[in-house]
Amino acid sequence: MSASSDSAGLLVFRRGAAGPEFLLVHPGGPYWRGKDEHAWSFPKGRIEIGEAPLTAARREFQEETGLVVDGDLMELTPLRRQGRGHVFCWLIEADLDLSSARSNTFDLKNSERDRTVFPEVDAFAYCASPLALRRIHKSLRPVLEEALHRLGSG
Repeated sequence: MSASSDSAGLLVFRRGAAGPEFLLVHPGGPYWRGKDEHAWSFPKGRIEIGEAPLTAARREFQEETGLVVDGDLMELTPLRRQGRGHVFCWLIEADLDLSSARSNTFDLKNSERDRTVFPEVDAFAYCASPLALRRIHKSLRPVLEEALHRLGSG
């Protein structure tokens, strides 16, 4: 099955003393190594052809974190990213134990015969709103801003 240019994900939050904290993930691989500001995302990925966006969001969350999240979902406004399709996202409250979080992997071809395997996600963290706004990729910031607004924190 091939994927569309659209993606879907779950934006998990928990209630902290200073307001909501969002579960963000840092992409693995050599390109993102050492980058922090505007490098993080929420667990998301491409929607397969014929797959419902929410089904893709749940699948991608499990693939990228190794965790399952359940609870009431709040659909956020789909975001159109220039040249990348739409991002569909659902906000869900959960205080997950990240000590057991594990990501799937991808191969990066270095030469004709040499490949290196990297985790798709190399770090998982709940981030308070100010840190989350600095860390999240600029193209995804509107999703986080809407979540903050919906939670009464924006």
